[in-house]
Amino acid sequence: MWNHKKKAITFSFDDGVTQDIRLIEILNKYGLKATFNINSDLLGQAGELERNGNTIRHDKVSPETVKELYEGHEIAVHTLTHPFLPALDEGEIVRQVEEDRKRLSALCGYEVVGMAYPCGGENNDERVAEIIRKHTGVKYARTITSTHAFDLQSNLFRFHPTVYYIEDCFEEIVDRFLALETDEEQLLYIWGHSYEMDAEYISWETFERICKKLSGKADIFYGTNREVLL
Repeated sequence: MWNHKKKAITFSFDDGVTQDIRLIEILNKYGLKATFNINSDLLGQAGELERNGNTIRHDKVSPETVKELYEGHEIAVHTLTHPFLPALDEGEIVRQVEEDRKRLSALCGYEVVGMAYPCGGENNDERVAEIIRKHTGVKYARTITSTHAFDLQSNLFRFHPTVYYIEDCFEEIVDRFLALETDEEQLLYIWGHSYEMDAEYISWETFERICKKLSGKADIFYGTNREVLL
């Protein structure tokens, strides 16, 4: 696992928005790997959001660009239309997850097996996780609950990230991970939405500086969610 290294870093970004283009350029520049969680029913749709006092674009990438844009990274499920899954019945949960998985697999040319739960707040529960585990081809699903820790977790269907990259503690956690010396496997799992940099929750310049800080370490494995979890 992890090419015999004890530390690993992965990123996860949601919604499949056009800001991912700039984000991927930064990740590729520094040899970092990410998983991109996409709503296949919403691909190609234009939109905007009000965030942090800013009006920002929330345009989804077009389906014909998905394979090339995300090459070298991982595509994963974010449901067809971004519903709040705990409010849905079993059949609709399965449809939202499995149909998204199948469509994305067809678009990218490999079997999609990952997922991130859509919506904010308590966007998942044990019922939803068990339905996904039993009735879909998903093999892991990420929550939005930050642990601020690096230990591996046994429950891959409610897998908690280390840190949301717009949290004030983001760089402090990065520094703590880089300084860590360990004989146990430790994972830094960073998640967010690329449009949040346009909204100035964190600047593009700050994000690139932190990516540069994280890059090129001989004791760290850089992988997609799938590569570090499965």
